[in-house]
Amino acid sequence: MSDVVRIDRGRMLLTAAACTVFVAAMVGMAFAAVPLYELFCQVTGLGGTTQRADAAPNSAIDRDVSVRFDANIGNGLGWSFRPLTRSVEIKVGAVGEAVFVAENRTGLPTTGTAVFNVTPLEAGAYFNKIACFCFDEQTLQPGERIEMPVTFFVDPAISENSDMDSVRTITLSYTFYPVVTAAEESAGGDRAF
Repeated sequence: MSDVVRIDRGRMLLTAAACTVFVAAMVGMAFAAVPLYELFCQVTGLGGTTQRADAAPNSAIDRDVSVRFDANIGNGLGWSFRPLTRSVEIKVGAVGEAVFVAENRTGLPTTGTAVFNVTPLEAGAYFNKIACFCFDEQTLQPGERIEMPVTFFVDPAISENSDMDSVRTITLSYTFYPVVTAAEESAGGDRAF
């Protein structure tokens, strides 16, 4: 009878160890899910996530695309934000540039960060930014107005994807959100805008 108890106790310990490993793996995956999803979106362009490039291709192809620009402000930032040019027509593979204007309409220095996407969402895999204000947080002093450029191109590989043949217009959209700085957190948490 003691052999049966030892076998059952061994099975219980093995089951408990397996369950512990499983729970630890699930907790680890929960922490890794967001960074892995962001990496996946950046690599594939899923959800309109644009790509980042160091330089444009050597030449453009004979296909035009219209790039429209959209600007939004999240609640609590207190800025105005808009594109200076609503759209540009460029050749696929050629470098384009757009300039956005932001102005702090509050009486306090404020910091914002921009999130972005493109539509149609499938175009994100082909839309590349060389330089963008969205790569860094932006801090504006009270009443300060700045111009912020973005330099981009549409990858000529878009012409190799027959599903993208009908895409003639791509919309690049930005939304600025407030950033709570370490000094603001130590002064009492979220600030009132």
